[in-house]
Amino acid sequence: MDSKSSPVEMFFFPYVGGGHQIPMVDMARIFASHGAKSTIIATPKHALSFQKSISRDQELGLSISIETLHLPDDTDIADTDMSASPRTDTSMLEEPLKALLAEHRPDCIVHDVFHRWSADAINGLGIPRLVFNGNGCFSRCVAENMGKYKPHETVSSDYEPFVVPGLPDRVELTKSQVPVMMRPPNQNGFGPRKMGKPEENSFGVVVNSFYELEPAYVEYLKKEMGNKAWLVGPVSLCNRNVEDKAERGKKATIDEQQVLSFLDSKESSSVLYISFGSLARLAPEQLLEIAYGLEASNHPFIWAVGKIFRSAGKEKENEEAWLPYGFEERIRESKRGLIIRGWAPQLLILEHPAIGGFLTHCGWNSTLEGVCAGLPMITWPIAAEQFSNEKLIADVLKIGVKVGSLHWVSWSTEPWAAVGRDKVEASVKRLMGGGEEAVEMRRRARELREKAKRAVEESGSSYMDADSLIQELNSLRNP
Repeated sequence: MDSKSSPVEMFFFPYVGGGHQIPMVDMARIFASHGAKSTIIATPKHALSFQKSISRDQELGLSISIETLHLPDDTDIADTDMSASPRTDTSMLEEPLKALLAEHRPDCIVHDVFHRWSADAINGLGIPRLVFNGNGCFSRCVAENMGKYKPHETVSSDYEPFVVPGLPDRVELTKSQVPVMMRPPNQNGFGPRKMGKPEENSFGVVVNSFYELEPAYVEYLKKEMGNKAWLVGPVSLCNRNVEDKAERGKKATIDEQQVLSFLDSKESSSVLYISFGSLARLAPEQLLEIAYGLEASNHPFIWAVGKIFRSAGKEKENEEAWLPYGFEERIRESKRGLIIRGWAPQLLILEHPAIGGFLTHCGWNSTLEGVCAGLPMITWPIAAEQFSNEKLIADVLKIGVKVGSLHWVSWSTEPWAAVGRDKVEASVKRLMGGGEEAVEMRRRARELREKAKRAVEESGSSYMDADSLIQELNSLRNP
């Protein structure tokens, strides 16, 4: 068979943390639906979290598979529960990965930036390398110009606002919202961390976004920053059946029928969904403030409570200490709220007609999932690029209300109650209260939902980008 008539073979090497693994698995499934031969590289334990969805795709006739990297003595990367932080060391996978690539020689490999060693390891193999970093274009442009112009170094305090120069929109931040690794050295000598640029010497970047969401920043990324980029999202939209949505990432800790029954009993657009993603660990005191604020707002809600930070010596503290006395009983009796401890079936929840708003940490996956559901958001950024995402949601797209989060908090820092119950109550009432501002935000959010859906349909912008990448890879093959 002529090499150009066989399917383009694409390998995908996702990171072990849920916020990066989940979208790359979806991305591999998307390229398989476009006719590529997709292979997802994982360790045996990590493969378990997405095996069922891949099996369903295979039953539909898609060319997609999982290749497991076998490690000596049955060791594996820790944190198989989707909570691996960006600092998790995955370097034990380097030699098995290189051996696999040398054996199969795929047409390209898409790798995650958090495998910090992977760019150097792959470069020597002569295989086209594409980079995935989990963010959208807007936050990349903000980070690029922060590094280029250093506007945060000119302000006199952590809370004095500054404008990030050179961007298509006015983007205003404070130094307290800037990642600590980007700040000037302090008295302890801690300063900006030198980060390698895996995009250098790569074939380009694949982005989980769509052109119509951030057009000015797609152009900026390509023209001003010189990145060759293909936007193929929102990748979550490849999950079309109930099983894929319910099991995405991990099996939910609550029966989805219980969630759907609760939502079915509520009026359209009346329920607020609250989630801080798979990684954030909130202080018990902060959870208490959220609970008080939700109760005072008097609006129905579903609250997916993720990880709770336990300070040294308090690991065995009562699980209920973060809830006001009698809170759960009151919301249960009034049927006004539902608390999910652990993993929630987020896609199923967000797309239900009863959901009218999303209180989010502004992680990029959650941001896109909120957009795909046509929901206005309450923004509560904590870390990573989430403060930039908040600016996109609230200031550029104008589909969000800021709760008032001011502090970028690293994974290693002990969190505290940074946002009080009054701010929680006020933001919930502002978003869910049905005022003119909320109505307009909801209208804009629904317009974006339709644009997102069109982008991934045949002849849509993301659909065309996926096809374009496959064609370029095909053209690289030797005749």
